[in-house]
Amino acid sequence: MGVLFIFLLAGSFLLYQGTSGVDTEGVSVKEGDSVTLHTGVQKTQQSSMKWYFNTTRIAQINGIKSKSCTDVQCNEGTEKFRGRLKLDHQTGSLTIMNITNLDDGEYKLKISSYIEKIFSVSVHDVSAAERDEMKRKVKEGESVTLDTGVVKIHHIIWAFHDTLIAEITGNQSKICTDVQCNEVNERFRDRLKLDHQTGSLTIMNTRNTDSGEYTLKIISSSSSLRRRRSISVSSVKSFDVTVIGSGRSSGFAAGISVAVLLVCVAAVAAVIYRRRRNFRNGKHGRT
Repeated sequence: MGVLFIFLLAGSFLLYQGTSGVDTEGVSVKEGDSVTLHTGVQKTQQSSMKWYFNTTRIAQINGIKSKSCTDVQCNEGTEKFRGRLKLDHQTGSLTIMNITNLDDGEYKLKISSYIEKIFSVSVHDVSAAERDEMKRKVKEGESVTLDTGVVKIHHIIWAFHDTLIAEITGNQSKICTDVQCNEVNERFRDRLKLDHQTGSLTIMNTRNTDSGEYTLKIISSSSSLRRRRSISVSSVKSFDVTVIGSGRSSGFAAGISVAVLLVCVAAVAAVIYRRRRNFRNGKHGRT
């Protein structure tokens, strides 16, 4: 009896050690955003990787693309993530797009049958005010600030239509805007301002050509002492900016000016016509 007790105790201890050794990361994301769960590896050729949502397999990669799958490809009855999962074939990292409250839960990464990481994802509702913040209207010539919503600086990347326009790392070892980030990008020259504390981006002296989608990528990481590598998560937010004002107003004003000018010309022509007609009538009346 004593031997059996010791055996069970040892088994429980080993089981505890195995589960407690798994890297766990808490992830908070807002509804409608995208989030990427990073594996922390560079290549997948030698590893079989499987992603699970709770107990359901949702993605798999074996280093051979023909054996890779996501959502319904992995499980025919799984409609939950249809068209919203993206698998990086180089690293095995998983991106969940347009995330919803139903996506709240645990995501487990298995590498070669061992659970390597667990991501506990919490999805928060977006208020009406926050939705309005994602859609910004500004008059041409004015400035607009796109807020990150973070207090502690992370690795932040700003893009306009998939073109890098600003970047700042957590330790501020790398900071760039417009042409500093991309030499061929002349659109925003000297019109971007990056807040070094929050990463918020200000576009100054806005133009009609600045209208469009701005994407913010926030990359956060934490070190894993057990495996001596970092766990990183990246979330993506989108801002829809519309610049209105002088471009359309100037055309409208020009149209009004032309209309007024035509009215004036017509009025002058009418006055001249009346005078000539009166002059003729007066002259004939005297003869």
